[in-house]
Amino acid sequence: MAGPDRIKYLASSILSAIRNWRLALNNGTNVVILQQKRPVRLPFSDMTDKSLLLNGKKFYYDEIAAYSFRNSIPLNGYESKTLEFCRSWLTGIQEFPIQTSGSTGTPKVMHLTRQQMEASARRTIKILNLQSGDRMLACLNTEYIAGMMMLARGFIADLEMVIVDPVSNPLALAPADEQIDFSSFVPMQIQTILQDMPAALPQLNHMKGILVGGAPVSPMLQRELRSIKSPVYHTYGMTETASHIALRRLSGPEAAEYYEVLDDISVGIDRRGCLTIKGDITNNELLVTNDIVELLTPTRFRWIGRADNTINTGGVKVQIEKVELAVAEALIDWDSAPRSFVAPQPDELLGEKIVLVLEGNPLEAGKEQELLKTLRKFLKRFEMPKELYYIPAFTETATGKISRQRTLKKLGLYTG
Repeated sequence: MAGPDRIKYLASSILSAIRNWRLALNNGTNVVILQQKRPVRLPFSDMTDKSLLLNGKKFYYDEIAAYSFRNSIPLNGYESKTLEFCRSWLTGIQEFPIQTSGSTGTPKVMHLTRQQMEASARRTIKILNLQSGDRMLACLNTEYIAGMMMLARGFIADLEMVIVDPVSNPLALAPADEQIDFSSFVPMQIQTILQDMPAALPQLNHMKGILVGGAPVSPMLQRELRSIKSPVYHTYGMTETASHIALRRLSGPEAAEYYEVLDDISVGIDRRGCLTIKGDITNNELLVTNDIVELLTPTRFRWIGRADNTINTGGVKVQIEKVELAVAEALIDWDSAPRSFVAPQPDELLGEKIVLVLEGNPLEAGKEQELLKTLRKFLKRFEMPKELYYIPAFTETATGKISRQRTLKKLGLYTG
């Protein structure tokens, strides 16, 4: 996190601390030091016997709560941030400032209460039947909601936590002799594991549950995940809902095209056809999303795309996600398919035209024509990309998502 964003994050953290301190004062708590605490209801009573593993270093919970290791164990920046969250959780902090990823807009800092995060965590623990002593691999960035919630689940369910840096192949950093019962990955991580570590398949098959989220899952990856024996779920959620509120099965005969909403969460659609969410994870306030869905039942929906991802080309509305799915299908059998995304660009005749941006070196003319020919099998004439652009490497967010706006800006294209 750089420059102004870092300053905003720190300022937000200070404001959160002041809120918690005031909350303690209002409740009559005797505050001697500004450590915004409440009694912590954890599944264990003695923190001296509990520990976690962070990049191979063992930290006991009482050490984390007291921060007594700070002068004896060298830490990198990521480890420090991870332990800061752990300390806040163990000492009963009631509100957490959380940075959004910025994949769909400008990054911002928002606040979630402990109650919201606990409600979300308990649903995941229940649906995956996680038990005290199960071993969890936490390999998502702990400065963002997905990584924070993995830690919260670990504390609440009394899991054995193995935490590693959020690299592309996190299983390579985990202890080889220890079986993992639960983990969560972004699509790039699970795809890298399947490609680079085929010997890890038995370990994946043993897990109680695997979550995949943070980005769309390509048709090629979906095909690979179907063979995993463990329950693999694609998550739907956001920072505002303290991680996922619905899951879509990706593995086995139960694989589905729709999401199932978790218990005691109400969903609906607004006049735009966008999903609305209400429950304890939203403080029982109605949250209106920008995600267009097909509501199949009161607890089941199919995700179509984002309302702000609609291109009006020649008076016809085209959903970006539909075109991107067609591109993924066209590239599914390529040996080394490039990453890609679709975007609108101004056009004098059409108003907006559809363009396709591909990562890597430009395709040879014959290969490019082959791609366009295949796309015509999936898309109507007005849905076809009018131009193709190439860039050596996409710009990414801190959570590994493609930053479309910054990538378009590097190409000198319109960013909206």
